[in-house]
Amino acid sequence: MKKFVSVTVAAVMALSIGAPATAQNGKSAKTPANWSYEIKNGQRVPKANRVTNADGSWTEEIKQGNCTVTRTGRDGEVREVRTCG
Repeated sequence: MKKFVSVTVAAVMALSIGAPATAQNGKSAKTPANWSYEIKNGQRVPKANRVTNADGSWTEEIKQGNCTVTRTGRDGEVREVRTCG
């Protein structure tokens, strides 16, 4: 029984030593297109379709479940409209 435990512990240690080298190789993977969020700095960030106009105003849409949040802004003023259904 002791031999089985020591072999198991050795195998787990060997796998854990090699994991950090393969976890991050300096490149970040692209989030799949069908996901509603992106991973940035280890955090989940909702994807938004943002359009910026020549006059500095902008509009973005974010899907949250079955709702669509539309945010528009210009000169520091932000307006948010939530449409569900």
